[in-house]
Amino acid sequence: MTPLVTVRGLTARAGDTTLLDAVDFDLYEGRVTALVGPSGSGKTTAALSLLGEAGPGVRLSGRVAAGGVTAVDADGVTAQAASLPGRVIAYMPQHPGSALNPARRTGAVLAELARLHRPGAAPAAAVTDALRAAQLPPERDVERRFPHQFSGGQRQRVALAQTLVCRPRVLVLDEPSTGLDTVARMRLAEELAALVRDGLALLLLSHDHDLVRALADHVVVLRRGRVVASGSPVEALPARPEVTTVRHTPLDPGRPPVLEVRGLCAHLHSRGRGPVLHDVDLHLSAGACVGVAGLSGSGKTTLARCVAGLHERRRGQVLLDGVVLPVLRRRTTEQKRRVQYVWQEVRASFDERHTVAEQVARTAVRLRGGTPAEARAQAHRLLGRLGLDEETVGRRAGGLSGGELQRAALARAVIAAPDVLICDEITTALDPAATEAVLAELARLREEQGTALLWVSHDLELLAAVAHHIVVVDGGRIVETGAPEQVLRAPRATLTRRLVRAMDLGTSPTATDLTAPTAAGS
Repeated sequence: MTPLVTVRGLTARAGDTTLLDAVDFDLYEGRVTALVGPSGSGKTTAALSLLGEAGPGVRLSGRVAAGGVTAVDADGVTAQAASLPGRVIAYMPQHPGSALNPARRTGAVLAELARLHRPGAAPAAAVTDALRAAQLPPERDVERRFPHQFSGGQRQRVALAQTLVCRPRVLVLDEPSTGLDTVARMRLAEELAALVRDGLALLLLSHDHDLVRALADHVVVLRRGRVVASGSPVEALPARPEVTTVRHTPLDPGRPPVLEVRGLCAHLHSRGRGPVLHDVDLHLSAGACVGVAGLSGSGKTTLARCVAGLHERRRGQVLLDGVVLPVLRRRTTEQKRRVQYVWQEVRASFDERHTVAEQVARTAVRLRGGTPAEARAQAHRLLGRLGLDEETVGRRAGGLSGGELQRAALARAVIAAPDVLICDEITTALDPAATEAVLAELARLREEQGTALLWVSHDLELLAAVAHHIVVVDGGRIVETGAPEQVLRAPRATLTRRLVRAMDLGTSPTATDLTAPTAAGS
């Protein structure tokens, strides 16, 4: 087969730092190539080079050719590279917020992209097809929404629809399963497999090895910018690791909860319009972890934002040690310190004018009253335990990968020494080693400081390992609650059974050959 995209000797440098070192790989029509490796290994830099793009201060060399067009040569990015984005190559970034225009409605953006890249097609039909392919209902309500009115998982699918509406020959997806529940992830894998069978070339960047096993024909493993392994998923990927159970702290059933939610209702618009949560109750004891699971858009993040004080259109009560917590802008400094929130899309939460280490340390100064020198030392120790060295965190946010920023955002919250830590999909961009470092740090926090965790995640296996109690949310209501063993082994609610069944992506024989031709298509 003749490759549609050829990458040879691709090198990327930023100052004296080598980000990519002589990387080679090919993309073929109707096949899936996956780039895997730890956070900061160069996956995103390699993917962007296909479009002739690079981060600030990054110089590319080598050879990248796509569809007969040379995007990168020995002198760097070529002038011809500008013709590739859209109809030849479409790229969906890891953080959908960076791909979505907050001031424009979803349908208008999709229609504009269709007119730009598919001039012969009817925009309305193209938008409908793209929304369906991205597992979003092609309804007027969806098309009229702004990005902030979707959940994190839904924003991921809106970004996917923006790439699909262009009908590219090559699709580059950077962590496409981030923020997706197990059911949506399974459907995404099936939809991508169908597109590949129709001739699309797919470059998949992912820490989700189950998704890679289910889709990829060829895997390229990067570490520190170099190719260290390549081959089929069986040859190139390590064995599926077991998640270490970290529910260490024994709970005292008679101890009053540190956090309590009573009759919580939330809505998107004023006057109760657009209900999201309905009469939610939960309590969280010191040192405990309550896991919140459910489909994308079910209200999990809204629940987290209500507890953090960020969502103001709500009724009911959020209590900390029996005292009602107001919304964030009315909380005292001590209340802000005691309840910390690590949200799903962290890049926009960092200020590009200051280094990441400075921003982590500043939290200790502002909320705990420490000296700048003490705060800097503590920040570096904490970041080091999470696998982030001083050189990495001495950069601004734009110089860090998504997984590195995710850990830095966690450190920024942990350094406040909170009594309640709200974690919203905090391991989605992490490789297994980084995930283990995060779990170890949170276990230490629970054991030594008694910090309680409210953990929102689509990873049911992870919740089963870390949580004492799991709450399943559907349509803004709690439909099942119980110990992890009970919820995952003997689920009662229909939704929970669907979520548990969909966990098998890439691990069962029926889920590992999605891109094989069907009988009708053979």
